[in-house]
Amino acid sequence: MSEFRVAPARLDGAGYSILEDASLAGRNTLRVDARAALLVDLRASAALAEVLAFPLLANAPLLVLGEGSNLLLTRDVPGVVLSLSTRGIAVVDERDGYARVRAEAGENWNDLVHWTLGRGLAGLENLALIPGTVGAAPIQNIGAYGVELAEFVDTVEAWDREAKTLRRFDAAACAFGYRDSLFKREPGRHIVTALTLRLPRTPALRLDYAGVREELAAMRADAPTPALVAEAISRLRRRKLPDPAVIGNAGSFFKNPVVDAAQAAALGAAHPQLPSWPQGDGRRKLSAAWLIEQAGYKGRRDGDAGIAAQHALVLVNHGKASGAELWAFAQRVQAAVQERFGVALEAEPRIV
Repeated sequence: MSEFRVAPARLDGAGYSILEDASLAGRNTLRVDARAALLVDLRASAALAEVLAFPLLANAPLLVLGEGSNLLLTRDVPGVVLSLSTRGIAVVDERDGYARVRAEAGENWNDLVHWTLGRGLAGLENLALIPGTVGAAPIQNIGAYGVELAEFVDTVEAWDREAKTLRRFDAAACAFGYRDSLFKREPGRHIVTALTLRLPRTPALRLDYAGVREELAAMRADAPTPALVAEAISRLRRRKLPDPAVIGNAGSFFKNPVVDAAQAAALGAAHPQLPSWPQGDGRRKLSAAWLIEQAGYKGRRDGDAGIAAQHALVLVNHGKASGAELWAFAQRVQAAVQERFGVALEAEPRIV
C-alpha cells in the first residue's frame, strides 16, 4: 500500500475498494453534502483485517458507515470512512423453540426483520421499518413500540482495532442501555461485523404501546400474528415519520429524556398533559416530542433546516442545508426546551 499516494484515485481489491476525496452526499439520509478523504467500501468481512493493515489506514481516524441513517455530518471527514456493504443471513441452529439467526453487518435491518418473519420467527415485529443496517442496530440498541434489540441479542461480532482481532460479545458484555451500548461508548474501537439473534418460534406479542391495537383493529386483524404486527407498526411509522427518500432526515433525532422523580413530579404538576413513563429505577422518561412541540418548534424551519411537521422528534433537510446548519438548528431546539422546561435533550444520532 506504500504506492497508494501516487496511485490512481481508486484502488480495488478482493472484497473492497478505496476511493480518494469521495462524496458522502448519497450515503447519509440527511443528504448532507460532505466528503471523505478516503472512502473504503467493504463487500466481504474477511477482507477487513487486510484493509486495516494498510499503513495508511492502520491508525487513522475511522468513521464506520452503514446506510447513514443515524448520522449527522457537520463537516468533511478528514480521515477514513469505512462503508460496510457485507451481505448474508442464515439460521445457525435451533433448539428449545428458539432459532439463532446470524446476519452480516451490511444487511438492511428491515430486510432482516421480514426475513425472520417469513421463516416463522417472532420478536422483531415491533422493530419493523427502522432505517439502517444490521451493524448499526446493536451500537444504538435500537428500539421502538415497547421493544429493544437487546432482548434478542445472542452475540455481536466486532473487530477490535486496539487488539487487532475479531471478538464475540454476548448480550451482557455489550452493556446495553437506552439507545446505548459498549460499542457506542467506545467510538472508533470496535467495528461491528455481524449480529446473531435468538428468536422464538412461539410469539409473545407486544401490543400495549400507544396506537398498536388501534392500528390492528383498523386492519381488522382480530387474531394478530407477528407479520400483522409488523405491518401495523410499518403503517404507523409511515404516517408519523417523513420518508428519507422524499425529504432528508435521520428518523428520531432526539432521545426521550429521563429525569428523576422529583423533577418529573414538578413538571407533571406544571404541565399535566406531559406524557411520561416510569422507569425501573424510580425515574421517569418524558416525551421529547411533546416538549419540542410545546417549545414551538414542530414544523418550524430556518432556511432548509427544520423540524418535521409530522413529528417533532425529526430533524429534516428541506433541500441543501449543510450539516453545520442542521446541527445549529438542532442546538436551538435543545436550548428552547432547556429554557422552558429545564430539561436537557440529547441527540440520538452520531454527530461528526
